[in-house]
This record gives sequence, structure tokens and C-alpha cells, in this order.
Amino acid sequence: MWRIRVYTFLTVSAFGLLYLFTIIIVLIGMPIVFLRLKRAVRLLMRFWAKSVFLIIGKKLHVEGQERIQKNGKYILIANHSSLFDIMAIISFFPGVSWFGHERLLKIPVFRQILKMTDYVPMKKTSIKNTKEMIDQLIMKSKGHTIAIFPEGTRTLDGKVNEFFRGFIQVLRASEINVLPVTLNGFYVLKPKNRFYINFSSRISVIIHEPISREILIDKDDAEIVTIVRNIIESSLES
Repeated sequence: MWRIRVYTFLTVSAFGLLYLFTIIIVLIGMPIVFLRLKRAVRLLMRFWAKSVFLIIGKKLHVEGQERIQKNGKYILIANHSSLFDIMAIISFFPGVSWFGHERLLKIPVFRQILKMTDYVPMKKTSIKNTKEMIDQLIMKSKGHTIAIFPEGTRTLDGKVNEFFRGFIQVLRASEINVLPVTLNGFYVLKPKNRFYINFSSRISVIIHEPISREILIDKDDAEIVTIVRNIIESSLES
């Protein structure tokens, strides 16, 4: 019980620092966004993401970064456990374009930063919206690596949820490979259904070998999901 109380106190302090630091980064980024310097925006976001882990006293271990080809483009698929997942990916792959909640585009200034990173908003599910989102992802995949959490939301028990299959439509309509990524320790660090940060957790990222599009393209949707999910789960620590 005492440990939870300590962690709760430290979490309140950490979130306060994180919010303040993020505001400072946004203010620094305003002229960069105004000048439309995309590379500078992405580098600033990488600095922000890496600094987040320093602020909460965590060292992020990244394994397999050499598997990412310079100037290579992928559909990056990762498991989703925590609000810190996005920072983890940005810290080693700042050039990624995100598919995420539409509400983030309602935040002043931050909206412009997201647009500079070719952010694709996830809208309320409907036939029209789904087609529009898939079309945007396909378009973005022609020039950028796009990151997708196929579970759609953060796990509530640490296990990988069922995959939605939107990424498969992008795969079939593009010419890029799939990059599976396993995020370890983030559920222990800060799950969706717990307020405090577990400062004793160990977090790591494992970047797997890219899966060639040619290997997947002739398989049915269920087989593709199984292949990608099995690779991600193969390195997932219980």
C-alpha cells in the first residue's frame, strides 16, 4: 500500500512536469510549424519523446534498430498497452505518420504539429468514414512509414487484443513491407485502467525483421493477422 501511495505522489509530480515540458516544446515548435519545416518538427518530436522517458526516470531499451533500412518505408504494426507507446515509437522512428484519435486535432497549435507529421485522424466508424480513413492511409504510405495499433485501443489485461484488419487493406493497396514491433513493459509501466506510473518497471522495444509484402500478399486476411500477431507476441514478456 505504501508503495502505491509513493507512486501516486510521484505520478502527480511527473505528469505536472510532463505537461509543462510539452507546453514548452509546443511553444518552441510554433515558429518551426509556421515555417513548415517538417524535418525540424520531426526532430523536435523525437527530442520530446526521448525526454519524456528521462523525466519519468526510465531508460528505454531498443533492440533491432539496424533492421530499419535508411529511407525505408513500412507499415509499422505494434501492440498497444499504454499512453507511452507512441513516445516509444517516435523516439526511434520520428519520421512515422500516425493513425490516431481525431480529438487530438482539436488542440490548438498541437493540431498544426500533427498535420506537419501527416497525421491521419481516426473518425467515428461508418462505411464512409472507414473508406476515407483507409484511402488516407494508403495515400500517406506512398511517402511515409505509417504506424498503426491494430488492436484499436490499449489492452486492459496485458494480453494482445484481437486485430482489426484495416492495415491489411493498406498492405494490399501499397508497395511497402510490414514492420512488426513489440513493446514490452508498458502495461506494467502505465496501463489504461490505472492512474499511477509503476516506476520500477523495465521498458523495451523489439524491432523485428520486416515482413516482405510478397510473403503476405497472396495470403488471406486471417493468415496475415496470424503471421504478424505471432511475431509480435513471440517477444512479448508476460
